[in-house]
Amino acid sequence: MSIAILGYGVVGSGAYEVLTNAGYHVARVLDIKPCPALGDVLTDNMDDIINDKEITVVAEAIGGHTVSFDLVSRALKAGKHVVSSNKHLICSHYKELHALAKENGVTIRFTSSAGGGIPWLYNLKRGIRCDRIYKIMGIMNGTTNFILDAMIRESRDFADVLKEAQALGYAEADPAADIDGLDVARKTAISSSIAFDTVVAEEDVLTFSLRNIKKSDIDYISAKCGKTVRYLGYGTRNENGISVFVEPTLLSADALEANVRTNNNMISLFGEYVGRLSFYGQGAGKYPTGNAMAQDIIDILKGDTALSYAGAPVSVCNGGMKRTYYIRTKSKLEFDFFDTVETIGNTHYIFTKETSVAKVHEAAKALLAEDSDSFFAGMEND
Repeated sequence: MSIAILGYGVVGSGAYEVLTNAGYHVARVLDIKPCPALGDVLTDNMDDIINDKEITVVAEAIGGHTVSFDLVSRALKAGKHVVSSNKHLICSHYKELHALAKENGVTIRFTSSAGGGIPWLYNLKRGIRCDRIYKIMGIMNGTTNFILDAMIRESRDFADVLKEAQALGYAEADPAADIDGLDVARKTAISSSIAFDTVVAEEDVLTFSLRNIKKSDIDYISAKCGKTVRYLGYGTRNENGISVFVEPTLLSADALEANVRTNNNMISLFGEYVGRLSFYGQGAGKYPTGNAMAQDIIDILKGDTALSYAGAPVSVCNGGMKRTYYIRTKSKLEFDFFDTVETIGNTHYIFTKETSVAKVHEAAKALLAEDSDSFFAGMEND
């Protein structure tokens, strides 16, 4: 039994090194870039992998969701197990990929697509076997945590820390996917799909951006309610279905998430029997994510080839989850859920009554239309 890896970038090369150093045979690596060190292992033709009967597991680390979907679909149809670290692919084609795997008697694994090197999805899948998960939440993006941690501990401005994160390679030249929550939304959708045995689409996840946070917000929040800020993804059950959202969140200073440093992640599940389980570590990177991919591959090679599944649809009802919110805006719009409003200069600092997530996200559109610099944060009930 042999392995093929699609893509020899950061994650693909990490998986290759981890696997070969552990004594596993990687027969082919697909990439269009030259890599003399790979010798005859390198190919730019997917047929070399599809037609090789000895290759039983294909690991995808290309990224995107168009070319990768085509290649992964071909592998599944050829009766090869698939492992992927690609959250964009998994989130966009969750149901189709599971159906293809089932139709062809193979499995698809993607525990490295959310949490990177943290065994988060692996343990989440184990958790639902005999427990009912009612909530998932956590820090799922190292870039935003690095920014917030430095802003809080070193009293720095957002733009200054973002530049440092880019210089260190934690943030891309265009950091929108991280700071606007797209990355966390996809990981939240994947995690919620597993936790609640359903299929959650990326567009179902309501998302507030982090980009408008200022040092003054952190100072004001600390002074008024003794809270700190982290950027969290949530999936929760409610009486009408589930709620899925991504928000800057106010936390007590002694909360576990409040003490996650630099670019680390921490994600938690809450079960009726097990209570809270939290998983901490590097959520991205060459070796952490490459190692997680390798673990999925090794599980399959050792015989763990249980068929994949995607559960029945569950209603996404973001109106069923209520929280209180902090809002900072120059907009003069008022809403019936405002509780306290303090005006300093021409800026309004607002704490709301307990209000549905959906209602506040809808109101945010109107406030941002008047003041594009407005900032919003939900409050975790400690």
